[in-house]
Parts: sequence; C-alpha cells; structure tokens
Amino acid sequence: MKTVDNFNFAGKKAVVRVDLNVPLNEDMTVRDYTRINSVVPTVQKIVKDGGSAILMSHMGRPKDGFEDKFSLKHIVADLSEKLGLEVKFGGDPIGEEADAMAADLKAGEVMLLDNLRFYKEEKKGDEDFAKKLASRGDVWVMDAFGTAHRAHASTAVIGKFMADKVAGYTMGREIEASRKILEEGQKPVTAIMGGAKVSDKILIIEKMIEVCDNIIVGGGMAYTFFKAMGGNIGSSLCEEDKLELALELIEKAKSKGVQLLLPVDSLANTGFSNDGVCIEVDNMDIPEGHMGLDIGPKAAAEFSQVIKDSKTVLWNGPMGVFEFENFAEGTIAVAKAVAATTVNGGFSLIGGGDSAAAVNSLGFGDQVSYISTGGGAMLEMMEGKVLPGMAALEA
Repeated sequence: MKTVDNFNFAGKKAVVRVDLNVPLNEDMTVRDYTRINSVVPTVQKIVKDGGSAILMSHMGRPKDGFEDKFSLKHIVADLSEKLGLEVKFGGDPIGEEADAMAADLKAGEVMLLDNLRFYKEEKKGDEDFAKKLASRGDVWVMDAFGTAHRAHASTAVIGKFMADKVAGYTMGREIEASRKILEEGQKPVTAIMGGAKVSDKILIIEKMIEVCDNIIVGGGMAYTFFKAMGGNIGSSLCEEDKLELALELIEKAKSKGVQLLLPVDSLANTGFSNDGVCIEVDNMDIPEGHMGLDIGPKAAAEFSQVIKDSKTVLWNGPMGVFEFENFAEGTIAVAKAVAATTVNGGFSLIGGGDSAAAVNSLGFGDQVSYISTGGGAMLEMMEGKVLPGMAALEA
C-alpha cells in the first residue's frame, strides 16, 4: 500500500478523506479533539511538500439534507488552530462554491467541504457523486480509518477515478497498532472485551483466542455467559439466543490453553439508573429484580492484576455503565491497570468507541500506547475482514 511518505505533493491538489466526526457540546464547541489531532500530520505533510488539501468528512447521522447541528462549519476554527493555518470552508460538498474554491486553491492552502452525508449518495457509494469529488484533485488520500470498513463514495468508490491514491498517517498508525497485537505481541497478551452484547464481539473473541494468553470479559455481555453456566442473573442483560455460543467460547478458550476470565461479582441496581440502592452481588446468584451495571470490587482486583502482569493489551468495551458515576469504578480500575502496564513498558491498544471515550474522559488518554480512531473498523480489521477503504487503495 502506497503511503503519503512515498508521494511528493508538490504542485498537487490532494482530495483527502479524513474523519472529523467529532462530538460537539450543546453550544457547538468541540468536546473531544482526538480525531482533529489525528488529521494534522497528514495535512502538514501535504502542505510542507508544496501541495494543497481539499478535506472531506462526515459528521453524525443527518436524516435528509442539510442540518446545522451536523455542519462541519462548527469545527473550522478548531481545525485551523490545530493545523496552524487558515482553513477555508467550501460549504456544499458538490456545490459551485466548492468548485470555485478548489480551482483557486494555491500551494500550501487547505479547504474543508461540508458534511458528505448531507447527500444520500455518499452512503450509497454513488459513482457520479464519487467522480464529482475526485474531479477537484490530482491525488486521493485516504486517512479516515474510522470509516474504512464502509464502501461509501468518499471512502472507497472515489479510488476508481484517481490514478494516484495513498494512505495517510492515521491509516498507517492503525495498521501498525493492530499488527502489534496480532503478530508482534509480547507475551503475556491480554484482550479485554466489554460492552453490551456477545453477538457484537463473537468474531473478535474467536480471533483473540488464537493470539492471546488471557481474555477478560466484562460489561453487559458477561451475564449471557453466567446464564449459560446455570447462574441466576436477575434482570441483567442477556442474549437468550447466544447461550450455547457462550459455552462454546468458554470451551474453545480452554482447549487452546487460554484463560477466559469472567467477573465473579457485580454492582447491581433495581433499574438502569445511577439512583437507587447499589449492592454487591455474586454473578452466579443475582437477586430477582436486580441488574448488574458494573463489575464488582473482586472482579476489578482480579482483572487489574492480570492486566498489570501483561506485556500487550487490547481493550475494547467498558466494564459497566461508566457514564453513571456509581457504576464507573470497574472501568476506572481497568483504565488504571492498562495505564500502569503501559508505563512499565507494555503496549496498549484502546479499540475506539466507548473504550476511547472512557479512557479520555477518565484522564488516561496520554497514558496508553494508542487509541484507535475507529472502533468498528479496527475490530473488522483484527477479525481478518477486508476493509473497502483499504482495498480501494490497492486496486
């Protein structure tokens, strides 16, 4: 795969697919700068070479055309500040104003198109839409790893209409981070799997059984395992149609000599709320009317020790409903353990999505090795799937 390091952008206009799908506060200010920061190295390389950059991205999930709250105009000032240069705003991604601005773009200049998903053609992978985007530049740079698993117009189809196409630095960092888990992981290797559903993590757990020494299971998905083992889980989350699968995963791990750890205890409540009576329960015997919302102190201590004893760690999914203050302690304990492992020379990859939000919001973002910008894309790549956004670069 050709990368920006293998390409001289002097005199070239680069059409760059970035991921600026950042969370905004109610006053339309940026809440988390992770994705904006990730864009900077690639754009600076283009500008330093003497090229210009036409940036394009999506934001949120607009339903039907323009919606102000999803407009990328809200992040132009922040993007300009991070890049250290003025970013021009081109507006409508296929409008005449953007055409004129792109045509007049000089070496060293950067412009940003508005939200691509204001057009349904983007998600449909429409070829005419992709061709229009491609027509403004000389080279396509794919740097939006978080959408590389989607065959959208700007993430894959556009490659058909560009002779030169290269991967940006974000793509390169994501591939390298995954390789450090799958191929180069120093043992012991531990995968921490959280989140709500076993069904969301089946393939990645099966893959991790092949490469890990330990697999830690937390979050709502853990209760499906306990129900499968004959436990009483009260009103905790459970996928009834995945009970047999849960037992199969336990047996598969055992047959491979992999330690699959489930949380022995939980903090439970009578409803999905931060309020109410929070009690510590054994996960094989949760009282009726109670649901587990976080791993308990015993599980947190056991998990933390395993993580601290590891040299390579993958974390995808929180241990509980960390947005609720009373049920955040399990996720905090895991975050502290991952940070400690990293400080002691280990490698840690945080798998995007809720895990990245948890690590950043809890203040551990600068104490881990790498935070993925795309949870879904990272999981699919680690599962061994072909990502359309990567395949298009090699076509």
